[in-house]
Amino acid sequence: MVAYDPAQWHAFFTGTIGAAAALTGLLFVAISINLDQILKFPQLPGRAAGTLGVLLASLVVSGFALVPGQGDHALGIEILASGLAVATQSLWITFRRGSVDEPWPLVVAHLMTLLPPGLGYAIGGVSLVAGAGGGLYWVLAATLLVFVVSSVNAWVLLVEIKR
Repeated sequence: MVAYDPAQWHAFFTGTIGAAAALTGLLFVAISINLDQILKFPQLPGRAAGTLGVLLASLVVSGFALVPGQGDHALGIEILASGLAVATQSLWITFRRGSVDEPWPLVVAHLMTLLPPGLGYAIGGVSLVAGAGGGLYWVLAATLLVFVVSSVNAWVLLVEIKR
């Protein structure tokens, strides 16, 4: 079945690893160009770190999926671990510093942009191991969400911060 056969997703993961690498590079440029400005706003370093985290998770998941001859079970565990790592990072970044000083809508918005990709990867990993529940389609959804979130955040860190 397509949802659980990583070999049938080879082209997707090949494209994803390249796109994730390019977006990661763009984000590093945005951060390095505007570092002084980013550091003036308490929520922006976390936004930058969280965006790097979800992009790296996408890169790592795609790399795992491209390993030849790897079984579904091993891949599922790797994707699950990647998802849990980035979900944990999202929670840590959001709540590490006195979030009580930030308006709740900002805290919730920050969390809602960073947490869903990690949860999508985690669910996809569990689904792949179980052989039921959608499999790699969860990874597809999480990856597309990573690209949307990281593009928006890169725009904020590169352009909007100058306004």
